[in-house]
Amino acid sequence: MSTDLFCEIIAGERPATLVHEDEVAVSFLDARPVFKGHVLVVPRAHIETLADLADVGPFFDRVRAMAGAVEEGLGAGGTFVAMNNRVSQSVPHLHVHVVPRNPKDGLRGFFWPRTKYASPEEAQDYAGRVAGALTAG
Repeated sequence: MSTDLFCEIIAGERPATLVHEDEVAVSFLDARPVFKGHVLVVPRAHIETLADLADVGPFFDRVRAMAGAVEEGLGAGGTFVAMNNRVSQSVPHLHVHVVPRNPKDGLRGFFWPRTKYASPEEAQDYAGRVAGALTAG
């Protein structure tokens, strides 16, 4: 079995601000978010690319639910949902970015400026708001 940063987070060997987890996927805040509340959804099993994902339905059900939860929990106008496949894939583990969006938020094309959370407590607040919307929906 291959081990990468996301496998370590899934195994609890590396800290992350979890938003949700189940038998199919684990979702956590991106440590370098485009906008605060930027969530990564990763399959629990080590899968490197979309082509390697045998059953896309259950995984993308989680991605769809997370996109709705990010909008509802953060009061976002929408979301940007994206995935790199090999090229520009910073971690060799399939992952989908769910980024909160609002009109005139400054995001242009594929230029992804990054920000930071002021504290672990602020990160946990964002994760809790998204997780609350996920369970409410």
